[in-house]
Amino acid sequence: MAMVISSVHATFVARASFFCQSNGLRSFRSCLPFSSSAASVSTHTLSWKKWRQPVLSVLDLGGVKISRQDVVRDDPTNNVPDNIFSKLGVQLHRRDQHPLGILKNAIYEYFDTNYSNKFNKFEDLCPIVSVKENFDDVLVPEDHVSRSYNDTYYVDPQTVLRCHTSAHQAELLRSGYTHFLVTGDVYRRDSIDSTHYPVFHQMEGFRVFVLEDWEASGMDATLYAATDLKKCLEGLARHLFGAVEMRWVDTYFPFTNPSFELEIYFKGKWLEVLGCGVTEQDILKRNGKPNNVAWAFGLGLERLAMVLFDIPDIRLFWSNDERFTSQFSKGQLGVKFKPFSKYPPCYKDMSFWISESFTENNLCEVVRGIAGDLVEEVQLIDNFTNKKGMTSHCYRIAYRSMERSLTDEEINDLQWKVREQVQSKLNVVLR
Repeated sequence: MAMVISSVHATFVARASFFCQSNGLRSFRSCLPFSSSAASVSTHTLSWKKWRQPVLSVLDLGGVKISRQDVVRDDPTNNVPDNIFSKLGVQLHRRDQHPLGILKNAIYEYFDTNYSNKFNKFEDLCPIVSVKENFDDVLVPEDHVSRSYNDTYYVDPQTVLRCHTSAHQAELLRSGYTHFLVTGDVYRRDSIDSTHYPVFHQMEGFRVFVLEDWEASGMDATLYAATDLKKCLEGLARHLFGAVEMRWVDTYFPFTNPSFELEIYFKGKWLEVLGCGVTEQDILKRNGKPNNVAWAFGLGLERLAMVLFDIPDIRLFWSNDERFTSQFSKGQLGVKFKPFSKYPPCYKDMSFWISESFTENNLCEVVRGIAGDLVEEVQLIDNFTNKKGMTSHCYRIAYRSMERSLTDEEINDLQWKVREQVQSKLNVVLR
């Protein structure tokens, strides 16, 4: 659910239907642009005549390909780079021998066993969604930071690459589903380090109750849903991590009330596992369930898989190196990763005077666009403001391949290109 947003942490005219004959929802394979008059983050309007029918293809190695010109465009309202487009349709979570697929299937096993296959599963829904679906339908405030171009990938003012799997929640409810798990790739502009990547994978769980469910218990509806939610997720934690100590932390999400985070004591420290809560009644009312109560949870697959499999760097999930992929097998949860890369990092520093429009996320987008997965970390190591009020930032960029040694010539070339692009695109002055 949307509570896995990291901060306190979309559609085209004549909308194509979300429905198809297979499971009632639009899958990635039938993913077409659509539009609406939904809330926009910009006053810019686009001519829909510019849109071209996307070239569709069948799944290939667990993924699909869609037309670049429908996602990456030379337009000030579009901030989707080529390196993000290249990840669309890869769908690592659908690969049974991949750590993310293994973890997803283990969660499926828990729900199938304990709820008699009651939960419908969706893992191939289109990641191109409306602003309304991504934000409005789950009550994300209009001034929330996650709506900004700095945090979200916009195809156009009304269309985004989904930031969370909750973008499908309202559509599923209106379609009549009451118990469902939604798994998929999600997209956020973010920092660069070993635990953050602009594409990652989430699972949302949702359960709707009817009056008869809580009346017999003697509890009010909210307490009944919260009690059932905690029982369900404590069981899931034990299924994944064994007999671990757990604690519940009260928190805030705009889409649930009350809201909680589940933490487990694992390997000597407390680890946040997921966010959850009792669904805000307004969401149910808007989607045809005014007399029901529901719960929802959301978890990040990479976050849990890094702990369960001892994977030290989030970039490894995207590796095709056999030294990585051969270590994992279908159904084998928690096999410990054996590192094969001992290659040292190379550090390059870059200082510049920033402008008012500068953001670190924009810097990271530029660096990723040039160095791709060869960049390991971008870290602010110094900043100061002079007597004229000008502010300087110094960033240290760590380059390291997970699979080979990088040459000095290769790294110097990358750094030179980064410096050129930072100065030309970010309106900064290099020092």
